[in-house]
Amino acid sequence: MATRVLEDGVETYLTRGGVTVTRRRREADYAKAIDGCVEMLDSRRGAVFSSNYEYPGRYTRWDTAVVDPPLAISSFGRSVWIEAYNGRGEVLLSLIAARLATVPELVLGARTATRLDLSVTAPERVFNEEERSKMPTVFTVLRAVTDLFHSAEDSNLGLYGAFGYDLAFQFDAIDLKLERPAGQRDMVLFLPDEILVVDHYAAKAWFDRYDFTHDGLTTENRQAAIAADPFRAVDTVPPHGDHRPGEYAELVVKAKESFRRGDLFEVVPGQKFFERCDSKPSEISRRLKAINPSPYSFFINLGDQEYLVGASPEMFVRVSGRRIETCPISGTIKRGDDPIADSEQILKLLNSKKDESELTMCSDVDRNDKSRVCEPGSVKVIGRRQIEMYSRLIHTVDHIEGRLRDDMDAFDGFLSHAWAVTVTGAPKLWAMRFIEAHEKSPRAWYGGAIGMVGFNGDMNTGLTLRTIRIKDGIAEVRAGATLLYDSNPEEEEAETELKASAMIAAIRDAKAGQSGASKRDVAAVGAGVNILLVDHEDSFVHTLANYFRQTGATVTTVRTPVPEETFERLRPDLVVLSPGPGSPKDFDCKATIAKARARKLPIFGVCLGLQALAEAYGGQLRQLAVPMHGKPSRIRVLEPGIVFSGLGREVTVGRYHSIFADPATLPRDFIITAESEDGTIMGIEHASEPVAAVQFHPESIMTLGQDAGMRMIENVVARLSKKGSAA
Repeated sequence: MATRVLEDGVETYLTRGGVTVTRRRREADYAKAIDGCVEMLDSRRGAVFSSNYEYPGRYTRWDTAVVDPPLAISSFGRSVWIEAYNGRGEVLLSLIAARLATVPELVLGARTATRLDLSVTAPERVFNEEERSKMPTVFTVLRAVTDLFHSAEDSNLGLYGAFGYDLAFQFDAIDLKLERPAGQRDMVLFLPDEILVVDHYAAKAWFDRYDFTHDGLTTENRQAAIAADPFRAVDTVPPHGDHRPGEYAELVVKAKESFRRGDLFEVVPGQKFFERCDSKPSEISRRLKAINPSPYSFFINLGDQEYLVGASPEMFVRVSGRRIETCPISGTIKRGDDPIADSEQILKLLNSKKDESELTMCSDVDRNDKSRVCEPGSVKVIGRRQIEMYSRLIHTVDHIEGRLRDDMDAFDGFLSHAWAVTVTGAPKLWAMRFIEAHEKSPRAWYGGAIGMVGFNGDMNTGLTLRTIRIKDGIAEVRAGATLLYDSNPEEEEAETELKASAMIAAIRDAKAGQSGASKRDVAAVGAGVNILLVDHEDSFVHTLANYFRQTGATVTTVRTPVPEETFERLRPDLVVLSPGPGSPKDFDCKATIAKARARKLPIFGVCLGLQALAEAYGGQLRQLAVPMHGKPSRIRVLEPGIVFSGLGREVTVGRYHSIFADPATLPRDFIITAESEDGTIMGIEHASEPVAAVQFHPESIMTLGQDAGMRMIENVVARLSKKGSAA
């Protein structure tokens, strides 16, 4: 039936399985709602899923949280157990048990008011490849549950949690070499009765509270309290990892033998690192989210002192209606120290044939996986080698979509990709056998998926990467690298360590009490400094003003000509001559400089400002043979002086000029502080007066390298502005 709105905004609808769902919505504090849920997960089961990384057409910002769910579905191998955590969960368990009793592939076992155990029978026939995702597995249970609660009326109600790596072996049985620890769970999914939704575009948040009624059973007025189980730290000091230094590189050599024989095209083995958790999981989660924004940030309390804290960069499977999409990631390079260095790294990555091959193979396997469940001809590559940038890494990413066949659902799409080639390899089954034979420990949750299965038929899941698994007070971080025949063993080992480093840093920073990304504080140097910025009709003057304001200085921008009254009224500590078109004579710069000198004011010139100062003091200007407009140059620092103090001997800067100061006629009182490779003056300072200038744009993106432009402005404000004595 369609949604029926009752009084006070209460809505009801009927599910496919005949369950009446009542939904009550209440507004939440947008600014505080998610933080409150994160804090609660230290001691209560539940999950927070966030996307704090945007990419047009792919990811948008959102948050969803469930805390104290009344019921969970867990599994290990082909055994499944469903637990109720309160009286409301007991009602849900009764509804689900009645539905599961009608599924012939399931064998129901022990049953109490709070728990149902069951198992899934092994397939009795051979399933062809096109229907393999329909064979009896633990997903048979999930299909029955989603069918019971299915309705198109609600896009948020569903199952929330985590899918482990070993689930794949229900479909592709392999010889397991690694012993699975007691208590391992391959799946934990929560069925919530309250969901927090945060809409970052509308800056709104709300809670949806649900009640369920069927055949006289109802969750209304049933006991809702659930006992807390606070996080418990331990004194145990774990080893550094499960590999000794150099051992992963040795594994790369072994993999290259498999490539040479043709057994594998690529493979993604990992190694595991350990760290003791001296901080609460919520503190680690906040730190990781701050330093490593991602489209699939998550914090899950699985119960039994097991937590997952992650910042996954990769979509696993997303289904919206009949549309299925994935975003395989392969090709990785380290971030630069600044945007300029980042751009150089991006060029290296895009020009790397090895990284291109990695992603090509991943996407070809991905397209193959979709072809099993999608309409012929509907599988398309809609984004190729797109750049995504994270806190420490730059990745190349493809974006692939398809349309599910009418006889396929979201679970078929999900299972056709279990598990993603980007965490296994190709051919996938052979790669998974190699991983099982050569990794040191079972993957548990790593390489699986986290997210939400909607009762409306949709699904949104992320690959379990960049994840900290906390179990009994010890954190585990597993990281892998995509290996090819032309892989360098030492570089691949270093890549795994780099990938794990952001997770380890989050754990250690949380211990140190750091909750956010650090930022260099420059505000103090300009406190109390009053700046007059003379605008020569330039296109970049407001960016330049912004740089000066970042130091804490007060900036007033005035178009030339500047009247005497302005100097008297503002009483500046520093006069800045902006860049501009034409020549200094077009703006009567000599008059402005004379007024400033008469008051013994410090002067800093930028581009046209340098030309104006050189000419005002008796020098001459010349024209470049080739204009330098929007061009970066590597300049040599001859004298650090005021402007270039602390910047080293060479700096990359951004140039916009066709006129320059003639070094042959530059007055002797000026010292040339920097020059380009061809000898063009790039910086001057007066020997006795508080005057300095640069023949480039410190505010340009081309001068961002090493934060050079901002550091120059700091030097000018901190040192040059103090040299004057206002009249």
